[in-house]
Amino acid sequence: MTTWTAPFIAADADAAFGSAPILRREFTLDAGHGAVTAATLDVSALGVVEAWLGGTRVSDHLLQPGWTSYEWRIRVVSHDVTEHLTAAPGSAAVLALVLGRGWAAGRLAWGGGGGWYTDERAGFAELHVTFADGHEQTLATDTDWQALPSPITDDQLYDGQDVDARVDDTTWKHPGQVQHAAGVHTVSIGDRELVDDTVPPVRPLAEIAPVDVWTSPSGATLVDFGVNLVGWVRVTASGPAGTVLTLRHAEVLEHDELGTRPLRTANATDHFTLSGSGADAPDVFEPRFTFHGFRYAEVDGWPGSLDDLRAAVTAVQVGSDLTRTGRFTSSQELLNTFHENVVRGMQGNFLSVPTDCPQRDERLGWTGDIAAFAPTASYLFDTRAFLGDWLRDVWLEQQHADGVIPFVVPDVLKYSPAEDFGVPDATAIWSDAGVWVPWTLYQAYGDTAVLEEQFDSMTAHLRRIRDHLSPQGLWDTVFQFGDWLDPDAPPEDAAKAKADPGVVATVCAFRSATLVAEAGALLPGHEAETSEAREMATSLQAAFREHYVTDGRIRSDCTTVYALAIVFGILSDEDTRAAGDRLAELAAESGYRISTGFAGTPFITDALTQTGHLDDAYRLLLQTECPSWLYPVTMGATTVWERWDSMLPDGTINPGEMTSFNHYALGAVADWMHRVVGGLAPLTPGYETVLVAPQPGGGLTWAETSLDTVHGHVAVRWELVDGELLVRVTVPEGVTAVVRLPGLAEQQLAGGTHELRAPAAVPVP
Repeated sequence: MTTWTAPFIAADADAAFGSAPILRREFTLDAGHGAVTAATLDVSALGVVEAWLGGTRVSDHLLQPGWTSYEWRIRVVSHDVTEHLTAAPGSAAVLALVLGRGWAAGRLAWGGGGGWYTDERAGFAELHVTFADGHEQTLATDTDWQALPSPITDDQLYDGQDVDARVDDTTWKHPGQVQHAAGVHTVSIGDRELVDDTVPPVRPLAEIAPVDVWTSPSGATLVDFGVNLVGWVRVTASGPAGTVLTLRHAEVLEHDELGTRPLRTANATDHFTLSGSGADAPDVFEPRFTFHGFRYAEVDGWPGSLDDLRAAVTAVQVGSDLTRTGRFTSSQELLNTFHENVVRGMQGNFLSVPTDCPQRDERLGWTGDIAAFAPTASYLFDTRAFLGDWLRDVWLEQQHADGVIPFVVPDVLKYSPAEDFGVPDATAIWSDAGVWVPWTLYQAYGDTAVLEEQFDSMTAHLRRIRDHLSPQGLWDTVFQFGDWLDPDAPPEDAAKAKADPGVVATVCAFRSATLVAEAGALLPGHEAETSEAREMATSLQAAFREHYVTDGRIRSDCTTVYALAIVFGILSDEDTRAAGDRLAELAAESGYRISTGFAGTPFITDALTQTGHLDDAYRLLLQTECPSWLYPVTMGATTVWERWDSMLPDGTINPGEMTSFNHYALGAVADWMHRVVGGLAPLTPGYETVLVAPQPGGGLTWAETSLDTVHGHVAVRWELVDGELLVRVTVPEGVTAVVRLPGLAEQQLAGGTHELRAPAAVPVP
């Protein structure tokens, strides 16, 4: 681990500036040692920082150093800046830091407060320069730096950014005298640990041109970018000095106007004041210290025509730059669009931390969402570093909360209490993320290191559950989210689900205990914890069967309780068969419309498949009437919604206060699509042995899926042709594929590309 010695510094006149301050240091490159051969800049901030060296931005990284549990650790981001030091030795150069509020100093959560981690923005930098003869020069933040105001007059992640181009004095980027300079002072970070940044940076992922610009019935100027994205709008404009352009953002339209009610208190509005420099040198505005979740923007104050506006605006999509690994497509276009929506929603919500939504006054690392979605996420993208780092904050928060894995990580709700949920304590699915996510990473990448690193967290969670079990051995004594957002729950009470919360919690506790036991068995020196987890799983299973299962029926007799009980393996073989049959009956009674929330949705298609009801699973998957996975697609959705009916069939927004059009949790069924529809699953962790077992249905005539595993590229494509199932499999060298196709004996394939034929097990359209 790197050791740093420089202090954090803040502007003396920070409050007086009313802006994102610039911290600046002019320096001279040491002479007499030859040319610069290497230079590294390490930066960090309480807030977010944009570094400049030699007159240009150091990188395209955004919102660095990202959001961690700042009370205990802050990332330091390292950049190779050799190319930015082109001046000759002996000449002057400028290193500068522009500081935004970000998560540390800005407002967070829906309570209206902010600055939970610091009351002033502070920056940190260490520049290490190496010359041809081996000489090293170091420049670091200290009290010799200057501070001055920037043209950014306000910035908040929720509310937007204000920029006044009239005061954009760019002389600060270059050597020489600057105006309005003030001093700086050091800021103590206390016992916080500075850690090397190991996660993919937030950066621009795409640029998207508008698909339409028009005037609404109220006279507002609206821009449609065609997809729901996360980022901002870059504007190029010229006009009279002092002209203010106002851009407000929203995900949807309602009554042909911008639908801003789901934003709650988030203003999601940027203000740009023109410099008046003229058409030959137009102002370019790009608000990099905020982000919005939006498809539409309302523009006020535009000085030109609608055609001019169309040419002047570009949406910049941003997110953590994870490597894409998994893909899926099929003969069903609505299903393909849904899968694209899952991908786009993940990209928008994997922004420094795995958030619930990117648009309203929330954007928090809700643990329940990622507990449900982690298998899908780890197929679509390489999440090892991203989620592995987030899990370190899970354990830090847990250690400072008596073993409780909080509702959100980093846990800002301890400063802005979630009063709706009472006193936070361990809760099923949400707190279970501390077990389920590391297990998912182990399954996806085959590395036990994540289990070793998180094992204390995993066992601490189990013990917290144990402390709250009832005398009957059930987890039914504390607040539970339960089957959150059951479609039958009223809009104003998302926790009022059909599924008994004790049933949901107890079966989830059983799953966590089972996984901790399996993890412990893989790690040396954890025999006692492994035995403890096994005993707890056995006890939970016995209590569940005794108190919740009667003649094959599970208390509350709804789809979620059967789905969880089947997939988690808590039932006897006889009761599993009965539960599968009952689940299929309930699916049919619902008209194959979805009747599960956060708890049951990731598992219901697996539960049906495992108990011989594949056709019912496909009918659920391909349903287009509300509530269903494909209903939002028919309504024009380009991301996965928070509610099954975030937008009602008449085009109005769900009346609930909590309504988002970009939540990934309900897209967790994509994991089943990859494994069952596409036919690709791991038989051993990390895909060293893969299962190829596509199960066609639902009228699909072909599907294909692929994954870049740690061992290489694996791909499966199947097609129904003339009464046969044709399968093409690509296997990397050193990997074994076990193939299970209807009517054929199990086969093992080595590296290479293989084509197989089997009798079609379903009617061929």
